[in-house]
Amino acid sequence: MLYNMYMMYMDKKSLETRPAMPRLLIEFLICMVLLCATAAQGGEIMSFRIESPDFKEGESIPQRFGCDGQDISPGLVWADPPEGTRSFVLTVEDPDAPMGVFVHWVIYDLPSSARGLEQGIKGSDARLKGAKQGKTSFGQSHYGGPCPPRGHGTHRYIFTLRALDIPALDVAPGSKKGIVEKAMKGHVLAEARTTGTYQR
Repeated sequence: MLYNMYMMYMDKKSLETRPAMPRLLIEFLICMVLLCATAAQGGEIMSFRIESPDFKEGESIPQRFGCDGQDISPGLVWADPPEGTRSFVLTVEDPDAPMGVFVHWVIYDLPSSARGLEQGIKGSDARLKGAKQGKTSFGQSHYGGPCPPRGHGTHRYIFTLRALDIPALDVAPGSKKGIVEKAMKGHVLAEARTTGTYQR
């Protein structure tokens, strides 16, 4: 309704026959239209969340999860995926790597019933419940922990979980992140992120 009102007053012919609408009212209507559109299209994303019991948002990831320690995956939990979610895709990336974004983990076809991943997920792990793992920048199809160059400063590690409206991607195990992202294009309902840091 607000959008229709706005378009009516913006129409040249309407402006010729109607008294000028106060500028503040026009700006208010524009803001309301944008807010309504944002709520309708992205409201679900705001409620979708992921976190790790092993590190706090924005804080350091313990050494045991990196290449200087046991190099095991941290635990993850998530909640409130949007209605219609049929599977999840998880990626872990370091955007601060010297040669560009470095991929540390790719998991796809996680069932919609999943609400987390236990600590220490391995290459072929029954706890994945049939989900597939993609190829990382290490050239392996399983988790690879933080391992920035020594003295390169603090790096961020972004854990991104996407809720999809399809139960599985038509993608083979061991595929690269780019292939996975191409396959899920147009199927992402919502996205949740948590970020940890690491330095050596």
